[in-house]
Amino acid sequence: MAKKKSLRIFAFGGNEVSPVGLKDPKTGRDIIPDIALQWQRTVETCKLVADIIEGHPDDLYVMTHGNGPQVGNILLRAEYSRSILPSLPLDVCGADSQGAMGYMLGLLSSELKMRGIQKQVAAVVTQVVVDKADPDFRSPSKYVGPTYSKEEALDRKEKDGWAVKLYKKDASGKELWRRVVPSPVPTDIVEIEAVEALIKAGIIPVTVGGGGIPVSVVAPKADGLNEVYECNYGIRFRKVKGKPEKIYSGVEAVIDKDLASALLGNMLLKRARARGEDYQVTLTIFTGEDGAKLNYQKPDQVDLRKLTLKEAEEIYNRKPCPFPAGSMGPKIKAAIKFIQDGGHAAYISKTELFDKTLVGSAGTTIVP
Repeated sequence: MAKKKSLRIFAFGGNEVSPVGLKDPKTGRDIIPDIALQWQRTVETCKLVADIIEGHPDDLYVMTHGNGPQVGNILLRAEYSRSILPSLPLDVCGADSQGAMGYMLGLLSSELKMRGIQKQVAAVVTQVVVDKADPDFRSPSKYVGPTYSKEEALDRKEKDGWAVKLYKKDASGKELWRRVVPSPVPTDIVEIEAVEALIKAGIIPVTVGGGGIPVSVVAPKADGLNEVYECNYGIRFRKVKGKPEKIYSGVEAVIDKDLASALLGNMLLKRARARGEDYQVTLTIFTGEDGAKLNYQKPDQVDLRKLTLKEAEEIYNRKPCPFPAGSMGPKIKAAIKFIQDGGHAAYISKTELFDKTLVGSAGTTIVP
């Protein structure tokens, strides 16, 4: 019996392109990484990924990535130029980061060629569909962009229609506020056929960057014998009535990249099976920690090396959830969703510990 093809989804954090935690050795101040530092960080990541591909040459690969630091910088630049340039909506910010980061992660092609591996990398600017009825649109909670004083934040709420919330207090007790936006659950990937075509051609796609560009389906409106699709900015499409078309328009939101990566893997698996093909699809979420842990950074910390789906669900659903909402929580949630919908295995690990994770001596593995 022929061995199933192994398709590996690799989900990288935005810090795999933009280094974090850098300090000026003289002043001790945080260093905001410039483009040169980002390129250097990216090539380090690409070397590690090339190591994996070299060790598993018969497998198929898809790369996804976060964009938190990058979109933060885009929004900050937009803030500083408000007096001379128009503001940028979040869907355009996401597309901006997808193009730049896909270009940078394309360094993997060069690193592979240095090893005699002729594999091309191609970035797909990817739209990911969300439901405008998602409850997160009614109560947004995802912080984006810089901090403001309470007065500034409420002013932006009044003038620009932002949702704003208290973020934290600084060392002096001053309130710091930030903009909050919806983070709805992803439901579909518009460019899935393009991703499949690249895989079939032996090309490594970079897709659903930053969780994807958030879009929603535009419902047609009847206008006599025609159907009219009304999109953002007064754009309208008109056709003779018939089978409704799938038309999309951007929304102000951000999508969790791990959930989008899980959806991607599940969709690729389901569509392959519908064609009579069968992949062994795995999702690897690369992060700065050696897997998930209970009692993180406490004396009784426990490494979670291997969990069944049932075990992972039981731990995740404890009250309170033992995994922080802003870090490991979304990764465990995405891994659970991936396995629930048919994935073979989900891994959470550091890039350099991938092979050790496969044998259970590092990282976290979740299986059905």
